[in-house]
Amino acid sequence: MKDLSDYRKSYEKSQLLEATIPEDPINLFNTWFHETKESGGVDEVNAVTLATIGLDGFPKSRVVLLKKYNEEGFIFYTNYDSEKGRAILNNPNICLSFFWHSMERQVIIKGIAEKTTASVSDNYFDSRPDGSKLGAIVSAQSDVIPSRDYLDEKLKKLEAQYEGKPIPRPENWGGFLVRPVAVEFWQGRPNRLHDRIRYQLHDDFNWKIERLSP
Repeated sequence: MKDLSDYRKSYEKSQLLEATIPEDPINLFNTWFHETKESGGVDEVNAVTLATIGLDGFPKSRVVLLKKYNEEGFIFYTNYDSEKGRAILNNPNICLSFFWHSMERQVIIKGIAEKTTASVSDNYFDSRPDGSKLGAIVSAQSDVIPSRDYLDEKLKKLEAQYEGKPIPRPENWGGFLVRPVAVEFWQGRPNRLHDRIRYQLHDDFNWKIERLSP
């Protein structure tokens, strides 16, 4: 068994104080997102871990790519018939977690997911490269398949079918909008006394800001 007890790092890059944060978590998220992007220390700053409760009752997390965020919430796209799509449609209470290691920061978002409108999904699908569009059609995401060759052959047939033609968005492929109900910002600090600030949405749609013990 590999002993990892000596793997330690002292977090000393920044701090998170109530006196300098905005009233709205989306504004703070936007600041952190762009600071991380401009730092150049993270390859895909929009990569986020999505956690759902599966139809089998087990939690499952996987990395997806955030494609948009605004005051309404956070949007990503997937096959609605996939394992994660079916899990979300069955239980829309999900968690998004960003870990930007180069900035010693985490953002943990609890929210309720809902399908985006067809027009939002259409607009994003139309912006994708043709290869990605065909990939969305080819893949019955999460289904068992016999081989890689099976997948590649399906793609070749679709490439021939749609050569020079518009590629329509599959009805079972589209976006989810995650409306946040709580957003926690975690900033690494020395001696494991990290800064944790949580925004919680109240019934009056105002955000309550609280500091959590590390």
